Amino acid sequence: MPKPKRPTGPSQLESAATAIRVLVSEPRALVSAGLLALLERIPEVALATGAESQQILTTIKDLAPHIVLLDVPVTGPAGLALLKDIVAKFPIVRPIVVTEHANQELAVQVLRLGAAGVITKNAPSNELERAIRAVAGGEHYLAPEFSRHTILKYLDDPHASASVLTERQQEVLQLIAEGQSTKEIARSLNISVKTVETHRAQLMERLNIHDIAGLVRYALRTGLIRLE
Repeated sequence: MPKPKRPTGPSQLESAATAIRVLVSEPRALVSAGLLALLERIPEVALATGAESQQILTTIKDLAPHIVLLDVPVTGPAGLALLKDIVAKFPIVRPIVVTEHANQELAVQVLRLGAAGVITKNAPSNELERAIRAVAGGEHYLAPEFSRHTILKYLDDPHASASVLTERQQEVLQLIAEGQSTKEIARSLNISVKTVETHRAQLMERLNIHDIAGLVRYALRTGLIRLE
């Protein structure tokens, strides 16, 4: 198993507790080494290490990572089973699935199983950094190679939650769908008008919906609001 990139002596433990700890589960040594090298360049990452899939549950228990980068082959039921185990046994840990290709159905499947993000192995290095930061911040992340239809299909499942949106985004969406103006939403949430506008733009980009009527239909379809 590769060693953590930083020592874990007493002087490091306090800083590590406030930064991002990432565990990589990738069966190919060269790919794993490449991911770890990229993680070392992200300032917020305090610990980056690897684990064999057979040892990953034990390693998660020992190191308490915030994020697990998990290789899930398209035809790999074992990988999907491992993802389910991680989600069930360590609900605080946020898995990011790393796939060989941008397989849309696999993306929907792993999101439904509890993955917090999906990226591909041929993604540029800054893509990994964006995914790590987004997931560590409580958001879900779907690489650009995956269509917005993938997200909508995931959310159309009655058993899937709207957690692909942040809690604040859901609040803004609900108030938009209820007919509140930008200024009214700002007052309701005690945030600035500019912040509301930013959230609205992010919602439209993430959901590939570019008008208020479409956001209202989406909110109705996903149960954020209901017709009286």
